[in-house]
Amino acid sequence: MPRPTRRRKPYIVVFCEGESEQAYTDFLKKEFKDVASIKRPSATGLFEEADGKFKKDKAYRDYAEVTDEIWFFFDVETKDIGLWDARMKIIKRLRALRKKPGIKVRLLMTTGCIEYWLMLHYEMYTPPIQTVAEKQRVIEHLLSKEPNYQKGDTATTARIAQNCPKAVIHSKQTVLNLLSQGLPGLEDTDERNRWLCQKCLTFSNVYEAIEFLTSLQ
Repeated sequence: MPRPTRRRKPYIVVFCEGESEQAYTDFLKKEFKDVASIKRPSATGLFEEADGKFKKDKAYRDYAEVTDEIWFFFDVETKDIGLWDARMKIIKRLRALRKKPGIKVRLLMTTGCIEYWLMLHYEMYTPPIQTVAEKQRVIEHLLSKEPNYQKGDTATTARIAQNCPKAVIHSKQTVLNLLSQGLPGLEDTDERNRWLCQKCLTFSNVYEAIEFLTSLQ
């Protein structure tokens, strides 16, 4: 009887806006190492960074054919509303780096600041998060739960991330709440993602990454 072939783990490259996103990605890399191979660049950077890496960096270019997914982990802010069309062009180029099937591109978005996604690991709430003062209130709220939190602190971020099942429930609810505000749908589509990026209402859809990784277990 032939030996059953071992299924290859999905190969995922994650581009992070900041150090806290990198710290959370490192948690996911460790937590789900048995079911997925997660790689992230050492430097922060999003769409232009990914475009450049896959065009010029041999370590990325030569792995395009085995790259299953590319994730962008970032904050949604009003200052970025006008960047959607340029980012969409890059997304389409990245998808086409591998043929049949193309590379899946996921946008892991959180309104205002990554600390809102982290707060959802503790409780459900949907404050406005666009001004500097509003973001600072979210950070202070997180510090009331985890006083040792600092941006990019791997150990503290991992401790917060242990509550990710609760964050999945809460963050999914933030997206469901937007259906009444005109969200085109829950499915991960370009239309939905454009709406989320340009409306800048309070939400986080990072739960989609965790649900995907959990489904592999």
